[in-house]
Amino acid sequence: MQSNKNSIIDFSNSEIAFKDKSDKDLKQTYLWFKVMNNSSLVKLGKRLLNFAFTIYLPVKGFIKRTIYKIFVGGTSIEDCANTLHKLSERNVGSILDYALEGEEVDDIFDATCLEIQRTIRFAHSHDHVPFSAFKITGIGRFDLLVKVSADEVLTEEEACEYQRVLDRVDSIFKLGYELDVPILIDAEETWIQPMLDDLVMEMMAKYNTKKAIVQNTYQMYRHDSIDRLIKHHQMALDGGFKFGLKIVRGAYMEKERERAAAMNYPSPIQPDKAATDRDFDAIINYLVDNADTIDFMVATHNEESSQLLATLIDQHDLPRNCPQIYFAQLYGMSDNLTFNLAEKGYNVVKYVPYGEVKTMMPYLFRRAEENTSVKGQSSRELLLIKKELERRKLA
Repeated sequence: MQSNKNSIIDFSNSEIAFKDKSDKDLKQTYLWFKVMNNSSLVKLGKRLLNFAFTIYLPVKGFIKRTIYKIFVGGTSIEDCANTLHKLSERNVGSILDYALEGEEVDDIFDATCLEIQRTIRFAHSHDHVPFSAFKITGIGRFDLLVKVSADEVLTEEEACEYQRVLDRVDSIFKLGYELDVPILIDAEETWIQPMLDDLVMEMMAKYNTKKAIVQNTYQMYRHDSIDRLIKHHQMALDGGFKFGLKIVRGAYMEKERERAAAMNYPSPIQPDKAATDRDFDAIINYLVDNADTIDFMVATHNEESSQLLATLIDQHDLPRNCPQIYFAQLYGMSDNLTFNLAEKGYNVVKYVPYGEVKTMMPYLFRRAEENTSVKGQSSRELLLIKKELERRKLA
């Protein structure tokens, strides 16, 4: 099908991208992307900040005024209110993402579960927050999930611990079902993804009877992701429940390759970026072709993939605000995609992480490393900011 809509989006329109940022904010953001463009500075900064926290140096204020301000919505749900409101004024939705991770004890897992439920209640009462999201490693011990995925025999104590993880997951999705809030569960490392896939499909069968409340995440840098996704879609069709998902390129590539080499098994990762891009765009075509039975989100900072989805939506004569289809980017990154898509009427959300400064450090380090390692990401951000500052000077 062909559409007479003009689907071509000018992602280089910096005026729309940075409309809400002052010159001062842009200059500060430019400085930090400049730092992140240098891998040596990122590594040095990570070591220095870790050392500073270890010896209790008062660095929280500096971090909060700089890199934290760029990539994090606030310390709490309430603290994010202004950020969420500003996004909603530009027709951009938000996903509150409580970013606590790497914990080991039940008390913290229970508290995190309650906080995730708070985000669900907040989404229920705020139209501009259409989803909630969480990581299973935020509510369960990683090493336990490894044993479950490997089908190892659990001790009686571990079996009880795992049941508590299952209870937390069920309570989260049950609340989403009761309040009609879709919930995205993040992808994890390949060696715990099997148990996660099984659990998520079980939760979909239980709670996705009318709507895709439970939504999985597929990392397309895994060479088996297309087959897994299509298999799960067929399970949903056969089981008579709605299939919901998010696709991303992926977040654990180096760790995955290193583990595969160390443990002498075939790497689950694509041979190169071109293969990842190929599968990512191929599955976008599949998702749009099956939009009547799949609710999906395309989370990407890639212009070509964003343009592809926008074009396919129009070619299939789907409404640009079709409730089954969303674009997504991380807060603080790729504003040129987010706001130019929103300007054209497509559904877009920002992932807005929140938490105390120290809690957010692993997340912030990942953003810095991602901008260093992702080909051209920091350079694109720098060029767009520079372009906008020059435009304003001429204006």
